[in-house]
Amino acid sequence: MESIRDELKKKSKTKSPPLQLSKGEREIILQIRSKTAEHNLNNVTRTKTYLDFYLNHPEIQWAFLGHMVSRNGGYNMTDLKGEFITRLMAKKDRDTFFAFLERGNWLIFQDVYPQFLIYEESLKQNKPLFYLFSFLNISTFMETIWNHFWREQSTYILAIAMVINEQNYLEQRVIQNPKHQKDVLTKIEFLLQDWLSFNHILFPYGKKNLCGQTLHQFESLNERILLGKRLYTVLFKDKGRLNQIVEWAKRNPHSGSRKDYWPHIFNNVNEGIPGFAYQLRLKSCQLKNGARKIYSPSLVNAWKNVTHTEAEKGDWFSDYRIADYLVEDIEMIDGEILNEYCKTLERLELAALAKKAIHFLE
Repeated sequence: MESIRDELKKKSKTKSPPLQLSKGEREIILQIRSKTAEHNLNNVTRTKTYLDFYLNHPEIQWAFLGHMVSRNGGYNMTDLKGEFITRLMAKKDRDTFFAFLERGNWLIFQDVYPQFLIYEESLKQNKPLFYLFSFLNISTFMETIWNHFWREQSTYILAIAMVINEQNYLEQRVIQNPKHQKDVLTKIEFLLQDWLSFNHILFPYGKKNLCGQTLHQFESLNERILLGKRLYTVLFKDKGRLNQIVEWAKRNPHSGSRKDYWPHIFNNVNEGIPGFAYQLRLKSCQLKNGARKIYSPSLVNAWKNVTHTEAEKGDWFSDYRIADYLVEDIEMIDGEILNEYCKTLERLELAALAKKAIHFLE
């Protein structure tokens, strides 16, 4: 930790001059950009790519954490076209919120995946190539951390550093973006916090089991980093459960539909009959006898691929004290989330029913 702090302290005061790249290095950069764009089509392609990388390089634990969190990002996207949210939010607001979620998901991948590809190239050449990060607009903070990982193989420090990097990277580009502040964060903050399941991060395993965490204060950078640390603990501290979650992820390719983890409740086909009044179907995370399943579409059926503008330039890193987040917490977190998630689903269903009734009366 001291060596990391010392190097970051130097970097926060002086910026290294840019290097001149060789022809071979320029080719590596071009290949990385091409491969990143190829896999950054939508939430499904990103999420699969994270898992594929983790299965090849299990020492890079963030790849699996990123895979599982990106699955939840996909569920949030398809919820916007699913049974409940379509009753609660106007189409314009749902489109705006999708654009917000999609931009964040896209930005993280185009920052993180090149780091993974440079790591793979470093392994091939048997020497660290992380000095190439600056040519891909990757933070100097991560260059320091990857070089430390290359020497020390400190899996925890790398994983948490990637959480820190990812959330700081999003802070200016998405969270503090005036457009998103106006259109999303202030407008539907109440919905985010109190009604919707967007703040639950679920890790399925076994047949119907869930663990995870709930995010409060989405707009707080500190809270999002601390959530990432807690999610890491839930995922990696219980090796038996980790193996079950990995096996579940391998058996159930990500489609974006919540049917992926709970097919007894959700279906990616809408079983509803137009014109029939909505009736409550859920009780304690079970469908009532004879009740039809809740509609949760797959991502490819819910949303078209988006063409993004280039990521905003700039390095978020300026203060070496950000490294304080790298200190490992000794608190054990069990990750129990089932009861809270079941209550959220029931509250969401009640809200959707009430909203429908209000519209009917109007």
